[in-house]
Amino acid sequence: MNKIIAISTIVVSILLIISILLQNRGSGLSGTFGGDMSGYYTRRGFEKFLISFSIALSFLFIVLSIWNLFLAK
Repeated sequence: MNKIIAISTIVVSILLIISILLQNRGSGLSGTFGGDMSGYYTRRGFEKFLISFSIALSFLFIVLSIWNLFLAK
């Protein structure tokens, strides 16, 4: 049982890293040179899915980590 939880934690953590890296911040160094988009915009499509997916993966990672902690004792 511990092996399954450990493997699933690793898979979820890799997917979480990928989903966070895919998100586009849009600021970077562009704000330094005047290319900053300071207006409010609504996330749509894939960007909205990616944020929801990242939140779900982070929640699942926390649950798996706590579950792994309780099973280790």
